[in-house]
Amino acid sequence: MSTLTFQQADDEAGLKDWRYVHNLIVPPAAMSLDEVRERAGRNHLEVVYLGDVLVGCSTVRPPKDGGSTATVIARVLPGHRRQGFGEELYERGLKRARARGADVIETVVLASNEDGLRFAVQRGFVEIERYVLPGETAEWVDLRLA
Repeated sequence: MSTLTFQQADDEAGLKDWRYVHNLIVPPAAMSLDEVRERAGRNHLEVVYLGDVLVGCSTVRPPKDGGSTATVIARVLPGHRRQGFGEELYERGLKRARARGADVIETVVLASNEDGLRFAVQRGFVEIERYVLPGETAEWVDLRLA
């Protein structure tokens, strides 16, 4: 087990760090700080540090409207990958989603993020859809935990 520190991104510093990681890893969906604040009102956002060094962030979108599907996304900065940090982020997110009533777990990964796709597949996710949002060029992959 590492000595990671997990913090809910619910203050300005946490929201800024979450935004930094998100925008670096998912540039086609870069968000403003106001958009991150809005997202934090709907979803559980966390940032993770190794000591005082930012390592990554996660998002848990809980089930909506009586549904049972949650989305769990773990993002780790490139210099910190393959050290088990993503696994810890993912496991925390999975527990949170299940505690919120999720029976089905999905994730979404930018198709060009080969590390992210490999991470998801290694944890039992299978691809269910590829798409490009209207007016955009980036391809996204939706995956579901089998």
